[in-house]
Amino acid sequence: MIKVSREWATPVTVGVFVVMAVTGLLMFFHLDMGLNKAAHEWLGWLMVAAVAAHGWANWPSLRRHITASRRAQLVLGVSTVALAASFVVSGSDGPSPPLLAMQAIGRAPLKVAAPLAGKTLAQAQADLAAAGLPMADGDRSLQDLSGGDRRKMGLAVRTLLASAP
Repeated sequence: MIKVSREWATPVTVGVFVVMAVTGLLMFFHLDMGLNKAAHEWLGWLMVAAVAAHGWANWPSLRRHITASRRAQLVLGVSTVALAASFVVSGSDGPSPPLLAMQAIGRAPLKVAAPLAGKTLAQAQADLAAAGLPMADGDRSLQDLSGGDRRKMGLAVRTLLASAP
């Protein structure tokens, strides 16, 4: 049987929880910046591993607590129901407004999208070319330019909407 040390499992769990809680709150209130989102997403894997190690190291106590406590069973039951409910597709709200705006910008001809970004067609074309996305035709859209490549589309939209230095 593998021995997991509580001396490191518990502090790692608490440390990763703090990072997840802070970055999650920042993202919820749209105050995240820099690497907050990436840290939250990638350190989530460390959180899963840390919680698993913590559970493994404390399994006898944890099992005793769950089997003896109605409150613990209730909390786990409610958590299970909440997880199941999170998979229910809610069609009432539809796509998010930022997603709709990005899709509209992506479908619009560059000569129409550029003024939305506060740029002339020539400025937008120069910025896109500098980012490695040359687009000579103002009648083409960023969607045409990206060819369905999400990374390229993201770069094109970021480049178009970026303010001049």
